[in-house]
Amino acid sequence: MTATEATEATEHVSAGESAITPVAEPQPAPGATPPQAPPLIAKAAAELVGTAALVAVVVGSGIQATELTKDVGLQLLANSMATVFGLGVLITLLGPVSGAHFNPAVTLAEWWTARRGGAGVTLREAAAYVPAQIVGAIAGAFLADAMFGAPLVKWSTHNRSAGHLLLGEVVATAGLILLIFGLARTDRLRFAPVAVASYIGAAYWFTSSTSFANPAVTIGRAFTDSFAGIAPGSVAGFIGMQLVGAVVGLALVALIFMPERTADEQPAA
Repeated sequence: MTATEATEATEHVSAGESAITPVAEPQPAPGATPPQAPPLIAKAAAELVGTAALVAVVVGSGIQATELTKDVGLQLLANSMATVFGLGVLITLLGPVSGAHFNPAVTLAEWWTARRGGAGVTLREAAAYVPAQIVGAIAGAFLADAMFGAPLVKWSTHNRSAGHLLLGEVVATAGLILLIFGLARTDRLRFAPVAVASYIGAAYWFTSSTSFANPAVTIGRAFTDSFAGIAPGSVAGFIGMQLVGAVVGLALVALIFMPERTADEQPAA
């Protein structure tokens, strides 16, 4: 095998699977499953810790921003930049363990696409991931409030129930699902840390809802009455629209990334 062929083999990573390479210790792409999958408890722990850290970054940077400036634009800029960097690091670190979902919408979408025996999480793994993500999100909000001396549990008063905000969540979540599963379909999951973090950073600004795009994070952010919070009465609407967005995203993936037909599958003239 030539050096070029070895490089191409190393870079060929399918969705949810590691590359098959000639080297002794192949390194899985961030977001892919390692050659020897960790036990379920390790995967669930990675999802819990990763989601907790993500929410701590989002909430903590929001609190810090409001303490440093009264300019709402600067507050959002600081909040979005911290989220971009934090999310990229977390995906890079924990992707090889659990896939770095940190998001029930992503987990459920992956389970749905893998339900016929394809690559992805099993129903058992999804049942462990989702509660871990929700618990982690709540713990992350507590941690952020504790670091800044705020009450550990104070329901948010930030109402986000307007119709245009709900539409923003559909768009944000659909785009996230399209990105993640589009990368998987095109064997480019190695770009997930940069691509996903960049998308979330951009969606902070181009969506009216500032792109929660995550049911677990939405629940966690209800526990903090800070810049990043969401009133409990707005949570159900946001989660509902995020699930709608996930369905829309999967439909777009199926439409845009159709598998190529072989010669045998071509219709007869």
